[in-house]
Amino acid sequence: MFPQKNEKLRWGIAHIYSSYNNTIIHVTDITGSETIAKVSGGMVVKAHRMESSPSAAMAAAKLVAEGAREKGINAIHIKVRAPGGHNGPNNTGPGAQAAIRALSRAGLRIGDIEDITAVPHDRCRKKGGKRGRRV
Repeated sequence: MFPQKNEKLRWGIAHIYSSYNNTIIHVTDITGSETIAKVSGGMVVKAHRMESSPSAAMAAAKLVAEGAREKGINAIHIKVRAPGGHNGPNNTGPGAQAAIRALSRAGLRIGDIEDITAVPHDRCRKKGGKRGRRV
């Protein structure tokens, strides 16, 4: 299941986008240009409210790992992304941790884990008006 000592590591990149509405796991080759496998939380559960759940993320990660293994990828670097930007939350949804854990359990060697959430350098004007949000 796990790569053997003498087995050559073939690296890929797992892009995990995790929001509060869905979790998308996209495995590419090491350059990031060729898609190897792509599964979202909505593809593995029936109910819309379950798309972002850790169980859906684990099921999606299992499917992605199978697809990656078929194509010969046995080691991955992970890039985790939250919605971010000037309006979205900068913290990941509930599926990110579960997806990483499921990928490692599926027998893929894990290299780097990196956060690539978009951080604005300057912003559009925030909503709330001249006097801000009055509570």
